[in-house]
Amino acid sequence: MDRKRNAMGFEKEYQTFMNNHLKTRTGERLRRLKEGHKHAEMLFLKQVWWPLFHHFRYLHPEYEVNDFKDGKRYLDFAYIRPTMQICLEIDGYGPHLQNISRWQFSDSLERQNQLVIDGWTVIRFSYDQVNEKPRQCQQVIQQVIGRWLGDELDQTTLSLVEKEVLRLAIRSVEAITPVEFEKYLKLSNKTVRKVLSQLVDKKLLIPASGTVRVRSYRIGEQVRHYDLISR
Repeated sequence: MDRKRNAMGFEKEYQTFMNNHLKTRTGERLRRLKEGHKHAEMLFLKQVWWPLFHHFRYLHPEYEVNDFKDGKRYLDFAYIRPTMQICLEIDGYGPHLQNISRWQFSDSLERQNQLVIDGWTVIRFSYDQVNEKPRQCQQVIQQVIGRWLGDELDQTTLSLVEKEVLRLAIRSVEAITPVEFEKYLKLSNKTVRKVLSQLVDKKLLIPASGTVRVRSYRIGEQVRHYDLISR
């Protein structure tokens, strides 16, 4: 049932996401979105991005950037926040790559180097990775974005222990147990349980398993949406 509900949620949000971008584009930017956003890009959103975040905020498909040769290039996806810009590329494997020329190969590397120089973090996945190993892709994305979010935690009034608990939870794609928190923080079970309960009350963590006694936790929606505020 949860899987079916998640699939229905994705379809609805995906259509809204694409329609919103289609409505705001004209000319070449519109053409590139219609023709460049294909199966591989949709699969990435469905198998990697959606299960991780459950929203598409700050994500831009077929994002236009200035080329180092004064032209225009398009990124498969751009994730843009005030202090962060990430380029996400999904690379297929087919005849066009097998037959790529030396010049085209060099041009591709130069393009990536220029993005890095311009302040972009570049993440590239193959189609096979997205299709067969989506969890590994999620881990890479969560580690990169989690590094930024970890810095954001320093701007909150959370306690030092609360911040460290959240940093560990952010870096983990899987639900994490109190014992893992204890080993990481070198604190007693009682202290860790108290901190975990406080973070659940603040909706920064949510129970992932267990009812009367929670056996594992994962990050809450407020962290997923990067809406941490001073308290």
